[in-house]
Amino acid sequence: MSLAALGMAGVPALDPLSYPGRTIGGPALLSGSQLFAMTPVARQYLGNWFVDGGATLDDTLDQAGRPSTGKRHPVIAVGSNAAPGQLHHKLSRLGLPAVVPMTTLRVSGLGVGVSAHVARNGYVANSPFVDPAGPGSEAEVVLTLLDADQLQAVDATELPRYRRVLLSGADADFPMTLPSGERLDAAYLYANATGVLADAAGKPRLPGAQTALLAELLQRSARLRRLFDSPQDWVTKARADSGLRDAVKRIFHESGWVLPQDAFIRDVHEGSAPPVFTYDELSPLASSSERT
Repeated sequence: MSLAALGMAGVPALDPLSYPGRTIGGPALLSGSQLFAMTPVARQYLGNWFVDGGATLDDTLDQAGRPSTGKRHPVIAVGSNAAPGQLHHKLSRLGLPAVVPMTTLRVSGLGVGVSAHVARNGYVANSPFVDPAGPGSEAEVVLTLLDADQLQAVDATELPRYRRVLLSGADADFPMTLPSGERLDAAYLYANATGVLADAAGKPRLPGAQTALLAELLQRSARLRRLFDSPQDWVTKARADSGLRDAVKRIFHESGWVLPQDAFIRDVHEGSAPPVFTYDELSPLASSSERT
């Protein structure tokens, strides 16, 4: 079905107050401006999941002339990259085929908060953090399977504010499970060295509607209110002025609202340097009898 018919064609990059956009609620294949539901197969290799219409994911990718699941790079999305409309926009504007398998993923020990900086498009984006509740906590995020060109394109939209790191699912800190029950050994994640915002109680501020978030931040700070008089005024001015974005970041820090994530960056493996691992290299099922 088309993204427009599903109400998922919105692009937060073009409409900042809609951030993070309509994200997927279950496994799906983005194929241009279409989104096809996928059905997981219990404890089966992801390429063997069924796409709406009856073919397996790998057969569907092969028919489209696109790289198979095993040659793609698993990248966790916690913000607008989990929205098919935003992902389609990022890829298609560069002339890249917007053909991307996407699925929900449960990750223990990981939380999703709000970044302590303003993105180039004017919004305050979602950002991951190590959940202080520990390994018993769990976040549901979205896993995207990007080919090499798509990964390079998405990197360009995230770096240098975020660093792509390899989050280990094999240790006790960040176990990750696909809807099929498969446990991945690792996946990439864009982690923010800037830190995440704290709420009034000093805990990571959880994501929500962008308009409500910006209204709350304005209410909390007279300094911010001197810069912006409303959420719409915020995104309009901030996307046009890097100096204003830097000023907001300073206010966040000087107000004592920032929870640093240096330890998170330090404790995970760098993912920006070769080799860049593929799903086949990170999936225990890739070499097992469950693959075929």
